[in-house]
Order: sequence, then structure tokens, then C-alpha cells
Amino acid sequence: MTQNGEHTTRAPRVGVPDLHAVPEGAAQHAPPGEQPPAQRLPRDRNKAILEAAKQVGVLLKHKGHAFALAGSVAAYAHGGSENLQHDADFCVRPQDAEAVADTLREAGLTVYAPPEDWLIKAKCFGQDIDIIFELAHHPVTEDMLERAQELPVESVRMPVLAPTDLLWSLIAAFSEHHCDFGAVLPIARALREKVDWERIRRELGDAPMPAAFFFLLERLGVIAPQAPQTAQAPQAPQAAQTAPAPQTPQTPQQGQAHAPQEEHA
Repeated sequence: MTQNGEHTTRAPRVGVPDLHAVPEGAAQHAPPGEQPPAQRLPRDRNKAILEAAKQVGVLLKHKGHAFALAGSVAAYAHGGSENLQHDADFCVRPQDAEAVADTLREAGLTVYAPPEDWLIKAKCFGQDIDIIFELAHHPVTEDMLERAQELPVESVRMPVLAPTDLLWSLIAAFSEHHCDFGAVLPIARALREKVDWERIRRELGDAPMPAAFFFLLERLGVIAPQAPQTAQAPQAPQAAQTAPAPQTPQTPQQGQAHAPQEEHA
């Protein structure tokens, strides 16, 4: 799951449905969306997560929702390792979360609201699906979704967070209570040539945990060291404009005679 840094209790979210988990007894009668028709999921957990991500991506595409794949599955789509984390993450705008939840419920998926107030959760093929509308306490924006790149996730094409936005979302979530460099380091290695590191440094470099991660990337040779910022030499103040000094009459040089003055009658 894509983390959201330090979690603090905030005001109730707007436009997000009040969802509840399905009771325990309902698990005996799983809705159609819970299991793939006429097939079994692969035992490989990574393959199972990919199948769930593909299923949810197709549902959101068919309904015309604006979204982007995020997290470790997005890194995989960009060429990263298939060693996925525990779930599949999707980003949507806060105002679209309720409609997305309705779409998933209509398809038979279990949808519920966790204690965290920056996402909603669903179950697909037994795998966790996170529908995220805030990344590191920043709402998912239309600009971020427009920067997403349509890439194949195995056999299904879908919007995927741009590499820079993806790494920003992972690094910005670092905090004193969540600082798993080991999970993000392989993604940074795999996507390093596709990422605008200067932009991420500029936006996150002053925070201690991201700054420590940048230092680690530099020492490991993943990114180049940041060029030292040279202080500009102070410019000399412009001289005040003063009135020109009065010119003194020139005296004749030695050997030069005065011109004779005309005598007036």
C-alpha cells in the first residue's frame, strides 16, 4: 500500500461514501467479482496482484473514470521488478471517489472505508485494492492524472502515474514512523533515468527523511550528487547620480599669448 506519511485525525472527508465492511457471514456467498469466472488465480502472489489490478483497471476504463495506477504495480509497468508489494494502488481525484466506489460495488467487489481518511479499500480476487485520493497529504489533482502515461500491465493498457510523480509519492510519504528505504530503493534504481530528480529535490529536499534518502541514492551512485549552490556575489550599489561639477576656466599655458582685445572707439 502506498503510505501517506504521518497520519493525523482530520475533518470528515467530503464526497467520499460512508462505506462499511461486509459482515463475516457474507463471506460464504462471495459476489461474482470476488473470484474470476471459470479459472483459478495463480499461486504466485505477484501474479494474483497483477490479475486484480488488470480487473479493476478494466472496470474503471469502461466507466470512463479518470484514474492512474500507482505503487509497486505502476513501477512494474514502467519496467521495474515484478517483486510487488501487498496490494494494487489506484489514484483518483477526491471528488471522484464516490463514483469509483459505486462502480466497484456494481461489479460485485467488496468496498469499505478503512480508518485512514485518504483512501478507500476494495477486494478483488482476494487481493487488496487501494483507491487513493490523497498522496502524502496532497490531494490527487487533475494535472497529475493528465501526466499519467498509458502503459500495458501485461495484457491490459491503462493510465500509470508518471515516473516522477510515482517517486515523489513514495519519497514524500517518508516520516519518522514510516521510513522503509528498502522498499523504495529498487524502484528508484529501476526508474532513475526516467525521473526528474531535480524537481523532487526541489519539492522535498528540505524534509529530513527525503533528504536522507537522497543522500543514500548519491552514495550508491543511483543519482548524481546535487551541485553545490554558489552564493552570488553582492552587487556594488549603483553610484548616486550627482550634478556635474562646475568647470573652472582654463588658464593659458606658458608661451601662449593672450589674444589682443579690440579697442572700442
